[in-house]
Amino acid sequence: MGNERLFVGSHAPFWHNGSSITRKNYHMMLAALPAVFLGMYQYGMPAVGVLALSISFAMIWELLMNLVTRRPVGIGDGSAALIGLLFAMLLPATTPWWAVLVGTFIAVIIGRQIFGGLGCNPLNPTLVAVAIMTLSWKALLDFNGTLVDFDLGFNMIHPLAAAKGFGASVSAEYSTFGLLMGQHSGGIGTAFGLGLLIGGLYLILRGDIRWEISLSFLAGIFVTALIFNLADPQKYAGPLFHVLTGYTLIGAFFLLTEDSSSPVNFIPMLIYGLGAGVLTVLIRNIGAFVDGVVFAILLMNVANPILDKIRPKAMGREIEHA
Repeated sequence: MGNERLFVGSHAPFWHNGSSITRKNYHMMLAALPAVFLGMYQYGMPAVGVLALSISFAMIWELLMNLVTRRPVGIGDGSAALIGLLFAMLLPATTPWWAVLVGTFIAVIIGRQIFGGLGCNPLNPTLVAVAIMTLSWKALLDFNGTLVDFDLGFNMIHPLAAAKGFGASVSAEYSTFGLLMGQHSGGIGTAFGLGLLIGGLYLILRGDIRWEISLSFLAGIFVTALIFNLADPQKYAGPLFHVLTGYTLIGAFFLLTEDSSSPVNFIPMLIYGLGAGVLTVLIRNIGAFVDGVVFAILLMNVANPILDKIRPKAMGREIEHA
């Protein structure tokens, strides 16, 4: 009996396709580089400083938390660096150093580590930090106020702030080409629409993010903005304007698709993305905030566990004695 071989079972999945969290995180950062490089080119060393400080301190906070809680050091997987990069991309280039430190602390420690670390966070850590900073220090994320000293040769008024309540009369001042090429004010890595689209397509083709979430989010924004625009074109901007401005594109490809806080089933993914898109336009048009992407995604993060329970009925369930 002592030499008898026992049957060993294991949990699914049984096959591994060779992908890893580390590889995915590094490809996410690679996909974000076109938008980041344009931000560095436009805003210069202030943008470089915010990016460097955000990425480095996100990794430092994670390392310190790992040491304090005696967990394995995980900064090598790139997840903390990705949080720091995305957080910096959402900020204006003039963000003070202390705000970057506080924001990265909130993102890494409060947004993720206190829930158990990688894969356990119910909310997107980057958006948790941006939301808390928006509610606490709203002026820090006021692009019209913080970027007033920059003269880049184009209209530096934030598009969403200019169009809020004025619709087509203001949005017509921003061409589609200009919005795609980053010829407007915004976060360090959020203005270059074409770069974000290229990065998002790269991630979709690699299978690192789910196209169902991204496309349903953009569709939700487009359809909802179209309804508002048709109801009152003088007051509400058109759908393409909403798709190409603010945090929309970085939200569609880099924030909404975060693994821990997004669904894994097909129908829930469509509802999740569509709901975030609808909420984004509602907040922008009739809410108190200029850009509704942050709070819209966080609200859908909260709904994610309920949405992911929507699954197709098992085959044979209605057959007696199946």
